[in-house]
Amino acid sequence: MDLNAVPSANRTHIAFFGVRNAGKSSVMNAVTNQNIAIVSEVKGTTTDPVYKAMELLPLGPVTIIDTPGIDDRGTLGRLRVEKTKQVLHKTDIAVLVVNAVDPLTTADRDMLELFKAQRIPYVIAYNKSDLGTPIKTIDLQHGVLISAKNNDGIFELKERLAHLIRCDNGKTLLKDIVAAGDTVILVIPIDKAAPKGRLILPQQQTIRELLDIGATAVMTQDSQLSKVIAGLRKKPKMVITDSQAFANVARQTPDDVSLTSFSILFSRYKGNLLAQMQAVKLLDELQDDDKILISEGCTHHRQCDDIGTVKLPHWIKKYSGKTPQFIFSSGTQFPQDLTSYKLIIHCGGCMLNEKEMQYRLKCAGQQNISMTNYGTAIAYMNGILKRSVQIFADVDKKYNIFC
Repeated sequence: MDLNAVPSANRTHIAFFGVRNAGKSSVMNAVTNQNIAIVSEVKGTTTDPVYKAMELLPLGPVTIIDTPGIDDRGTLGRLRVEKTKQVLHKTDIAVLVVNAVDPLTTADRDMLELFKAQRIPYVIAYNKSDLGTPIKTIDLQHGVLISAKNNDGIFELKERLAHLIRCDNGKTLLKDIVAAGDTVILVIPIDKAAPKGRLILPQQQTIRELLDIGATAVMTQDSQLSKVIAGLRKKPKMVITDSQAFANVARQTPDDVSLTSFSILFSRYKGNLLAQMQAVKLLDELQDDDKILISEGCTHHRQCDDIGTVKLPHWIKKYSGKTPQFIFSSGTQFPQDLTSYKLIIHCGGCMLNEKEMQYRLKCAGQQNISMTNYGTAIAYMNGILKRSVQIFADVDKKYNIFC
């Protein structure tokens, strides 16, 4: 486990778009000073999005994404174009690579409109300036004249990208509720689904932030929580648990110690916890055969007691007394048409960047489908949602809807 590594979800995602043979891969290789993508004169060499996590000065930790041509044709071509457009949902900054000596194509102009519609900051890289006189309609307000072949203008392009990287939005996991010297207990069940020899990303990020704050992190399993609390000389500030152990942990945590889950913590960090707290009330209105989408942002090997596909459906049926239909999605496979679902229950989204998590919430909102998350749903069904968000209500009164 490397606590210094920046996870992909926390990196700025910079995606390169353009028509076939515009030089996207060459420009990306020049910007990164690495041979990340295959370069060829053959159109359509890039057939799937290519992701590369790296440190890119003066930008810092980024994920660079190369994409198939936006003018690809045929049945497979159209599928590739759809894959390219899906990349927009996780793109923080877009680079449109065009030919400097030719007018913008229809596909180029359509992509610019998508950037604007989705409010994605962008730069137009007018490539192949070494081939002749650039066209007079170059938009230097949003563009840079470059030659990936000769490395001309690449420094200016990187500086422009660095300028567009968003500033810290002020969001934090714990810094507004935990102070230096506080003790925080992290409950980490070790079961069949737990990866051997390492912690999962939410646990890593939480530990790292506690270290940055100067707080003390104490790790234990739910079976040992009571003994750990009793053995501390100082009362802990709060307990943060894996959602699947919520009920057991709540029974062992004293009433004067704050309690929440990693899932709820990440919902507040990159989702919309307030909306997800409101959505969870739909669990009281379920009817037989209502469709519930249970969605995860990552893909992993399913275990026999998997929380998303086994435990959560079981708890929902037990709580509601109904037999709804459960549909599952994982990774990038988030459905575009959500209208058939009564409710969406999403994981904490630790593997998704904020851009993609907000896109999924927006999709649900535009289709008038309520979306909650694992931790919120589990806390609500165990009658401890108020307790699980009280610490957030103490610093932000908008969470008082349950408090």
